[in-house]
Amino acid sequence: MKGYRKYFSKKIIWFLITLLVAVILNFVLPRLMPSDPVAAITGKMAGSTTDTKAVQEMYTRFQEEFGTNKPMIQQFFIFVGNLLRGDLGTSFSQYPRKVSDIIKSSIGWTLALQIPAILVGWIIGNLLGAIAAYVKKGWDKVVMPVSMFISNIPAFGSAVILLYIFAVKLKIAPVAGGYNFDMIPNFSWKFVSSVISHYQLPFWSIVLISIGGQAIGMRSMSIYELNADYVKYSRFLGIKDSKIVGYVFRNAMLPQVTGLAMSLGTSVGGALVAEIIFSYPGLGSTMYSAVTAADYPLISACTLIITIMVLIVTLLLDVIYGFIDPRVKAAQFDV
Repeated sequence: MKGYRKYFSKKIIWFLITLLVAVILNFVLPRLMPSDPVAAITGKMAGSTTDTKAVQEMYTRFQEEFGTNKPMIQQFFIFVGNLLRGDLGTSFSQYPRKVSDIIKSSIGWTLALQIPAILVGWIIGNLLGAIAAYVKKGWDKVVMPVSMFISNIPAFGSAVILLYIFAVKLKIAPVAGGYNFDMIPNFSWKFVSSVISHYQLPFWSIVLISIGGQAIGMRSMSIYELNADYVKYSRFLGIKDSKIVGYVFRNAMLPQVTGLAMSLGTSVGGALVAEIIFSYPGLGSTMYSAVTAADYPLISACTLIITIMVLIVTLLLDVIYGFIDPRVKAAQFDV
């Protein structure tokens, strides 16, 4: 029990340190952008007003409201204080709309797209890698080159290829959006079917970039385990190969569990790119519009939420790994 406490304490401490660094970077980096979003808001709100004094007063008022006239360190503590209260601020580009409202309307789309796609890609990749290692012959010669090729395609590349083939050429899938633009969200079958049809291309573009790396990693670990001494000894004793293979692939899966957290981190970027290319109404499209408008609060909120999602999943998988890996258990009991 003492070993477990030490193991989990270290993981939680590193989680908190990483979270603190992420909060600092999420605050500082958007504010290093050269544009002035307050001036953009002022110009939009002023419209055709020619009274320079009124425009200047409006600019000053917005500076006070958003706190951009305060020193950076003071802005940071205000940002953290608001964050602890759940206040993500007001959007610059969609003023006076609250950032939390914008995030609520987009995060559900991202979660519904990313989590199933990453898991499906992880499962298919590991299954292909395990089969390639065990069956070998023609299967290995086909699966591995294809997996290596797919894993080296950039995220935007797979999205563009699918978009061109199935939406532009074959015209069997929608080009963009989360549903038909002439529809209002509701629970009717017509709307749900529209969402499903728009879901396909972004989903499979993320799955494709997830499969390759997982297949390669699983194949390598499976080959290593199949050539381990305990496998040779078990076969010498006459133990059925089906039973041995069960232990082999269970052991080979252990690093792949940690790899799931890593693939989540790398696939988030690919998922966001897919959302932008397909104009999918998730965090990717929201972040893209925020960056182009230098919307500091919205950029910070999007990146921070994505970072927290990755950190939480990584922490949970590390905890699970501590329970299922016999080597980690042995190290804990030796403490």
